[in-house]
Amino acid sequence: MPIDFLPLLAPAALAAGGAASAAGSFLNRGCRPARLPKIAEAAALLACISAIVSSAGLVFAEPAVSPLIGIHGVGLSVRLDTVSAVMLLLVTFVGWVVLRYSGVYLDGEPRQGAFTGWLCLTLTSVLLLVAAGNLVQIVLAWIATSLFLHRLLLFYPDRIAAQRAARKKFITARIGDAALIAAAGLLVAAYGTADIGVILGAARTGGGGTLAAGAAGLLALAALLKSAQFPTHGWLTEVMETPTPVSALLHAGVINAGGFLLIRFADVMLLAPGVLAALVMIGGLTALFGSLVMLTQPAVKNALAWSTVAQMGFMILECGLALFPLALLHIVAHSLYKAHSFLASGGAVERVAAIRRPGPVAIPRAGAVARAFAAALAIYGVVGLCFGLAHKSPQAIALGAILIFGVAYMLAQGFAEAAPRPLGRRTALYALATTAGYFALQTAATSITAGVLPATPAPGPLEWALIVLAVISFGLVAIVQAMFPLWAYHPAAAGLRVHLSNGFYANAAFDRLIGGWSIGAAP
Repeated sequence: MPIDFLPLLAPAALAAGGAASAAGSFLNRGCRPARLPKIAEAAALLACISAIVSSAGLVFAEPAVSPLIGIHGVGLSVRLDTVSAVMLLLVTFVGWVVLRYSGVYLDGEPRQGAFTGWLCLTLTSVLLLVAAGNLVQIVLAWIATSLFLHRLLLFYPDRIAAQRAARKKFITARIGDAALIAAAGLLVAAYGTADIGVILGAARTGGGGTLAAGAAGLLALAALLKSAQFPTHGWLTEVMETPTPVSALLHAGVINAGGFLLIRFADVMLLAPGVLAALVMIGGLTALFGSLVMLTQPAVKNALAWSTVAQMGFMILECGLALFPLALLHIVAHSLYKAHSFLASGGAVERVAAIRRPGPVAIPRAGAVARAFAAALAIYGVVGLCFGLAHKSPQAIALGAILIFGVAYMLAQGFAEAAPRPLGRRTALYALATTAGYFALQTAATSITAGVLPATPAPGPLEWALIVLAVISFGLVAIVQAMFPLWAYHPAAAGLRVHLSNGFYANAAFDRLIGGWSIGAAP
């Protein structure tokens, strides 16, 4: 196999594993699939090794695009650069872990072979998506990913909630598919080619005109629908009706495929500042909304799902601020910890219950929260100056300020009046390490994507207004979260808590709109 086509070994291995699982499931007629889970796991491991070898090649060679296997721009081609290499590594690693976990988790299920097959085919589609070198491949892989995921969402087809979630996902996905197809058509019309590399090169020089700007708007719409942004987020919070491995699989380039699409076409997105502004507003709203609702969820997996809604909103916000290297870093970090969180959720309640609390719970009051925010901002300024904060873009500085609010929340726990002194010292050290780690990772992400992703442009008046609004909004929400235990059970807050726990009924409204409360079969 020519080195240019080496990344195709990953989806090929998983496709073979999926085909073997599906065939075995059909032949076994619901019996235990014997060695099939191990075969699928081996295929995923081979895919992971292929991704590692392919990515290692970038150390010794420049980014490259393979020849097209097809005619007239239609077929398979691989674009191997930093973005695709990172996504290949992420998807194959998380996919391998999920398949390995599924072999034990679903052991004894009558349809385990079918589940394994759909899981492998979903991963195959994602790998073809992130490695695509032409528009036709990226569109077809995008659609295939959604269709295979639909089968996983209906693994328990008799569950009404699963039918409702699958129906909502199906409808939003088809609208997103149409948007992506239209965007691809506009890009071909604007640049006269379906080759992604040629399109990005021309867009970086400012070419494309109004057709490219229109394509950017459609790409944004497809990304928003794929990544469950408000108000189409409801299906993501209802995937609890599927086996736990599906929740983890979503973080292997499925739910975050919208962010990848925006990152891949970053040069095109910069041609439409109005579209980027819309991404900031929608992503920011979704992030704030999801983070508040998450606080009111009593079930671990529901809280994790709402956390994912918030994180996807923050990823879209980063893309809207044109911080594409940081959005890529966010995808990797969030995928790894959230996939682990879902797979480990089964024992979370037992582990928390087993913790012996030596004294009263330390709840920070207003004074402790104020000191925590002041200390966090001071740490941010000092550490940031060591990493060249003065030379970073305003968007990156604002994003760092938003992230530091999370550090302030951690500090507030240590600064609480009832907290022991050692806890305060530890949280201060954790805050320092977290801030330094953020700047180090930010610097690394910007460095390794230099030349592949465009630099963040200077903000205009609209961008400045959105930056200030975002920092203030996230700051206020961080204060509310830090002081949440003080007012959460106050009689005046009881009604708000109920409304928050139901997501202000946006999901119910969407259900009513599409007839999702009916018990008919999903499409």
